[in-house]
Amino acid sequence: MDDTDVSDKERRFKFGANWRRFLEMVDSARIRTAEESLRNMLPESALQGRSFVDVGCGSGLFSLAARNLGAKVHSLDYDPQSVECAHVLRERFCSGDADWSIERGSALDESYMRGLGQHDVVYSWGVLHHTGDMWRALELTGELVSPGGALVVSIYNDQGLRSERWKRIKRYYANSPQWRQRLIVWLAFMRIWGPQLARDFLRGRGLSTWRNYGSDRGMSAWHDLVDWVGGYPFEVAKPEEIFEFFKTRGFKLQKLKTCGGGIGCNEFLFVRS
Repeated sequence: MDDTDVSDKERRFKFGANWRRFLEMVDSARIRTAEESLRNMLPESALQGRSFVDVGCGSGLFSLAARNLGAKVHSLDYDPQSVECAHVLRERFCSGDADWSIERGSALDESYMRGLGQHDVVYSWGVLHHTGDMWRALELTGELVSPGGALVVSIYNDQGLRSERWKRIKRYYANSPQWRQRLIVWLAFMRIWGPQLARDFLRGRGLSTWRNYGSDRGMSAWHDLVDWVGGYPFEVAKPEEIFEFFKTRGFKLQKLKTCGGGIGCNEFLFVRS
């Protein structure tokens, strides 16, 4: 089905609905893991008392982690259910906190983004490649970073023809009835996770890789799988493309973590000169 056959609103994956189900799994252990993930990417001094903008906050988990580490947080997301998720976490773990604001906003809305001003830390993990205009979203998100501030961004890795195939699968998923969407997710589960689970079984490790999936960021293997399969719009970039894009805009690369050329996100930490 061509892009012109269905409106963007109808095709867009319901990210917030997926994260609402994930909220049932958020506990103190997952929150601590998310906090540790931020510490590994940023020095703690970059967060304590600093302004932190979470562009595309999703479940709100990393907004909560940043707030727990002392940052003054502003969360935004295009998906109203994602905004609701962040409100739920704030109410559950830090009710009435005046240093955590949440609102609906689009990374492609130029007047809105520029109206946010500039901030010490801007965080956007696995979001901007789902906006429908990734490079424009990267541009506006980078403008939120104050001089000397940090930008943490992760973008899907460009695998060439393989990425094009996944894009077609995602578009097909987005235009399918619910029963077919479930079938597509299970087929993707067998394709992505089947070999690893088989290796674990043969080594006598059971479901260890699946169970330990959240050990680096506090996320859920199943909810991330659904997000991966359904996540449409979908764009990708090579690591060097992201590096050059921000280099020409006065950013210096401080850290880079790639996904080894496979499925997943390349993670970047830039500092604005």
